Amino acid sequence: MQPNPNNSDKKPADRLLKMPGRRDRGPVDFKTRIAEYEGEIMAIATRDVVTAQQTTTIIQAVEIMTREGFRRLPLVDAGTHRLRGIVTVSDIIDFMGGGDKFNLVQVKHGGNFLAAINEGLREIMTPHLVTMPVAGNIADAVDIIINKNIGGIPITDAEGELKGIVTERDVMKVLATAHSGRRAEDVMKASVRVTSPDTPIGKVCEEMVKCRFRRLPVVVDDLLCGIVTATDIMSYLGKGKAFEQLTTGDSAEVMGAPVRSLLSGELHTTTPDRNIHDIAIEMIQRRVGALPVIEDSHLVGLVTEYDLVKAFAER
Repeated sequence: MQPNPNNSDKKPADRLLKMPGRRDRGPVDFKTRIAEYEGEIMAIATRDVVTAQQTTTIIQAVEIMTREGFRRLPLVDAGTHRLRGIVTVSDIIDFMGGGDKFNLVQVKHGGNFLAAINEGLREIMTPHLVTMPVAGNIADAVDIIINKNIGGIPITDAEGELKGIVTERDVMKVLATAHSGRRAEDVMKASVRVTSPDTPIGKVCEEMVKCRFRRLPVVVDDLLCGIVTATDIMSYLGKGKAFEQLTTGDSAEVMGAPVRSLLSGELHTTTPDRNIHDIAIEMIQRRVGALPVIEDSHLVGLVTEYDLVKAFAER
C-alpha cells in the first residue's frame, strides 16, 4: 500500500505508513539509555525453569510447552544441569512445515508425521545459544533482545549450569513502570503481512519461518477476523487436535487444514492513539505478545513486546 494522506479513498493504514519514526535506526547502545535499571538480571528472571533433555521427544516437548504456555524450552544434561540447547516455538513451526527442519518429516521419515514427532529434540534444537551470566544486568538483556532479536535469554553460571531465563515480557514489565508520551502509531509495525482464513496451516508455517514472524493477522477484505500465532499452531499439535486430521499419518493431512480452524473467538486490539504504557500493561495482564492496531474497523498496524521494549529503552 502506498499512502496519500490527502486522498480520502485510501485505507486508514495508508495514513500511518508515512508517519515519522518508522525507519530502523540500527543497533543502539541501550546501556547508556537505561542505566537506572542496571542490576542483577536474576531479580526479574524465572529461576525455577522447566527443562527437558536432548533425548526428550518432539511431541513430549510440544505437550510440555503447550501445557505450561511456554514459547521456549531449555535443554540440559540430566546430571549436571548444564545447558545444551533450546527448543523454541519457532523451531517447532519450522519442523511442522515451515523450513529446513521439516526435512526430518519429509526426508528421514518419508512424510510420516507420526514417526517424526517421536524423534529426540536434538534433531531440531538450537544448539548455539546467546546466554547471560548470573551477574548480568537488565541493560545487557535489552541489548540482546533488541540488537540480536532474541525473545528469551538463558542465564548460566561459570560452569554452564542453567540458573534462570529472562524474556521480553520480563524486561517489558520493568521498563513499562515508567510512563511514556509515545503512542501505538509511533512504535507499531505499519506494513503488516497478513493471511486469509482459508490458508493451509503449513503455508502459514512457511511464511512465519521465512519472515521470522511469530504471528500473522488473519484478514478478509482488509477487515481483521483474528490473529494466528506460532503458539496457536504448536498447540494444535500439543492438544491433540492435529491427530484428528490423521488417517494415514501423512504430514499433508496435519498441515493442510485451514488456519481458520485455529482461531479463537477472543480478539484483543488497540488503537493508533493509545499510549504505549497502557498497551504494555494490557499485554502483560492478558499474557499476549502483540496487539493488532485498528482504526475505523481496519487493521493499520501491530504492536509487539519487542516494539515496546525498544520504545521504552529509547526514551
